[in-house]
Amino acid sequence: MKQFVRYTVIGVISNLTGYLVYLFLTGFSIEPKLAMTLVYATGATVGFFGNKQWTFMHKGKIMPTFLKYFYVHGCGYSINYIILYFFVDKMVLPHEIVQAFAILVVAVFLFFSLQRIVFLIP
Repeated sequence: MKQFVRYTVIGVISNLTGYLVYLFLTGFSIEPKLAMTLVYATGATVGFFGNKQWTFMHKGKIMPTFLKYFYVHGCGYSINYIILYFFVDKMVLPHEIVQAFAILVVAVFLFFSLQRIVFLIP
C-alpha cells in the first residue's frame, strides 16, 4: 500500500505537470499525438529515477532495470497512442478529455507493470 501511495504522489505531480504541458503544446496547434509523445518521453525518463529510488526503493542493477522500465513504458506509450488515435482521430472526441482519460488508464497499467515486471515486487 505504501508503494501505491508513493506512486500516486509522484504520478499526480508528474501527470498534472505533463497534462498542463500537453495542453500548452496543443494550444499552439501541435498535433495531440505529437504533443503526447514529447511529454511522455520526458516524463518517462524523469520518472525512472523517482520510481526506482522512492516509489519502489529498488536496489537492483541499473541497466537491466532501465531496459525493462523502458520496455514497459513503450507498452504504456502504445496504449496512450492507440487511445488518442481511436477516440480523437476516429471518433472525433475532444483530445483534452481523451488524454486525461488515457493518463489514468496508462497510470494503472504502469503501476502493476512496474511493480511486477520492472522492480520485481512479489
